[in-house]
Amino acid sequence: MKYITYLVLPLIALFFVSGCKPPHHPAHPDYRIHKPSIKYKPSKKSLQKMVKSLQGRPYVWAEEGPSTFDCSGFTYYMYGSMGIEIPRVARDQAKEGERIDPKNLKYGDLIFFDTDRKPKGNITHVGMYLGNGWFTHASTKNYEVVYSNLNTTAYYQQRLRVCRRYLPQEHQEVRGKEVKPWEKKELDTTTPAPVVPDNQIEIPPATYPSDSTGYYYVQVGSFLRNPTPSLLTKIKEAGYAYKIIQFPIDGKQISKLLIGPYQEKSQALKLLGQVQANIKKDAFIAEIR
Repeated sequence: MKYITYLVLPLIALFFVSGCKPPHHPAHPDYRIHKPSIKYKPSKKSLQKMVKSLQGRPYVWAEEGPSTFDCSGFTYYMYGSMGIEIPRVARDQAKEGERIDPKNLKYGDLIFFDTDRKPKGNITHVGMYLGNGWFTHASTKNYEVVYSNLNTTAYYQQRLRVCRRYLPQEHQEVRGKEVKPWEKKELDTTTPAPVVPDNQIEIPPATYPSDSTGYYYVQVGSFLRNPTPSLLTKIKEAGYAYKIIQFPIDGKQISKLLIGPYQEKSQALKLLGQVQANIKKDAFIAEIR
């Protein structure tokens, strides 16, 4: 009997240490803070580029990029890439910056949550606000960088604790010599027309059709007013079902062209390569809840 006890207890311990979430919570996390290289000028435009490129990146505890992130590592990386130094962990990020009323949130503001099973007011999670209730974050539920919505998700509404603004106004400069690299060379961010210009918000729409049967789409592009007829014809000829979701931003009518939806992300991923190869090379997966 003692033999069984001695054998079972180590196995149980091993399960809880390494069996629950080994890909997302490494046995030996790298707690060293790796500062990102400065690649962008601090602006909403720069954040929009990063938000689009980082969607779907894996969640890994204690990582701050460039390929994997935990929630505060994601925000730390984006702001650090613009030469703006913010604290590394969420509870410290929530103590600095300009405090913002949730009613006055703007693109780039950080929003902080208490996601404990029994919330006590602690800061345990952070995301970056995008507009129309949407925010992006390295999700501990989906284990990747996703979009979520404050306006339609009671879970986040009830757990929101504080909002902070770190992004300076467009006319303000970030102090320090480290900000200068963008003046020498900036990443190639050109996109073919008729994609929405970089000064438009690159996020999912505030609502989606009520007949949706899934959350995953292949987003072909964002457009002023409507996609071109030739592009729609190309999608039809390929045999794909698509949706056009329209909403106003800054007085302009924006259209999102989406193929889907799909109940499983694997279905959208399977289609993504074909869409990139045959229809739009910069298409990407959009999760809309």
